[in-house]
Amino acid sequence: MAKIGKDTKQVPERASGRCVAIVVFDKGQVLDITGPAEILAGANEIIGASRKKYQIELIARQAGPMAMSGGIRLVADFSFDAVKPAERSAIDTLIVSGGNGVYQALEDEALLGFVGDVAKTARRVTSVCTGAFVLAHLGLLNGRRAATHWRHCERMTRAFPKIDVDKDAIFVRDGKYWTSAGVTAGMDLALGLVEQDHGKSAALTVARNKVMFMMRPGGQSQYSAQLAAQQPSSGLFADLTQWILDHVDEDLSVPYLASRVAMSERHFARCFASEVGMPPAKFVEMARVDAARLHLEDTRRPVEQIAWDCGFPNPERMRRAFHRRLGISPNDYRARFSAPSV
Repeated sequence: MAKIGKDTKQVPERASGRCVAIVVFDKGQVLDITGPAEILAGANEIIGASRKKYQIELIARQAGPMAMSGGIRLVADFSFDAVKPAERSAIDTLIVSGGNGVYQALEDEALLGFVGDVAKTARRVTSVCTGAFVLAHLGLLNGRRAATHWRHCERMTRAFPKIDVDKDAIFVRDGKYWTSAGVTAGMDLALGLVEQDHGKSAALTVARNKVMFMMRPGGQSQYSAQLAAQQPSSGLFADLTQWILDHVDEDLSVPYLASRVAMSERHFARCFASEVGMPPAKFVEMARVDAARLHLEDTRRPVEQIAWDCGFPNPERMRRAFHRRLGISPNDYRARFSAPSV
């Protein structure tokens, strides 16, 4: 990890480990940097001595303290210029962080040159949040799927039409390029890196040690029904969304929900979308998928039974909903994310 007082003139030998270079800049989002770094450092704590440890380096225009979001300062280990060509080619994984300063970073020729050079040889090139704009600016994501923070998806789509921007995914892997949504999604991406390098069991152990709620698959939505339920400003819809979450197995059709709040169907659908940020049917599907996901993780009940208990008319409808929301089938989800048998 970055330390005050490290010799900034000499880049250490990296042959004994996997060098992970995190590109940082002024006004960056601190959790885009520290989140992935903590996950990788957590992996170092549990993997055996025979496995390659992650050697994490923060690299910026200048070595030394840098102002991040929230008034926090991080210390960059090395400047871009200090990392010579041979040392750049030894970098295993590149992580480009995001934050409000990314648009100024796009004008930093030293930063762009460093990222472009490392991308040619690194085994993996990744970004967190708006760090994807750096990769996009260099043309590295052309013809690929990519993710970024949901607030910036439209901007990326307009600015880089050759990129297939996934507006909903937590993170996306396309070849050696991994891009993630904002802030905490960088930790999900880092868990994906750990899983690729050391297996699912190691990644799950790191997630538990960091008290993460779950290992979220890359295709999972940036939104959840629980988050959306906190959106309504009026008590009427706040109560209704919570009732939906608690009764996913009941009739949640628009006519029935409208009758619960004494509204016409059209007026209800319009007000619900305005308050919650999505149509009623989408919220209901999210709630049912979230409920089914928890059953798949925590129980060994048959998929067919889970589908019915979570309000799906049949398992096929649940399968299609999982593909829309998570990008995988219920069976695949269980295989990847269920708790290990004791």
